[in-house]
Amino acid sequence: MKKIGDYRKLLGVTKTASLNELKTIYRNFMKEYHPDKFQDDELRLEAEEKSKQIIAAYHFLVSIAPETIAQTLPDYTLTITTSGIADFKYTGTTLRIDFIDGSAYEYFEVPKNTYVKLVNADSQGRFVRRHISGTYTYRNISKAAVMA
Repeated sequence: MKKIGDYRKLLGVTKTASLNELKTIYRNFMKEYHPDKFQDDELRLEAEEKSKQIIAAYHFLVSIAPETIAQTLPDYTLTITTSGIADFKYTGTTLRIDFIDGSAYEYFEVPKNTYVKLVNADSQGRFVRRHISGTYTYRNISKAAVMA
């Protein structure tokens, strides 16, 4: 996906970058581009915009990092196996699936024909488990509501 590639390029990392590497690179960039370092208003505004891009890239790449996926796998597996699909939306090549338990996930680089198959599937939950969940890069964008 263009977004993933752009964010990796912005931070200068590869697919294999670990969370520790991302954190170090992020901190170094923020030291360099922190708006409070600049006295000139124009430079401060440029640094503020750059820092916003760096923050967005860092949070996005952390959310799709293998370590993050491994840590959240039990919750993800529970959601896709026990919770039904409440809604889904396809934009470009990004598929957003909202589950009944309140969780929502974005799947990247999903071809349009896969989305069409999802729409026409007899069991959309089963289709997601079989053809989407293990195939495409994903990230959690909304956590399930915790029952107290």
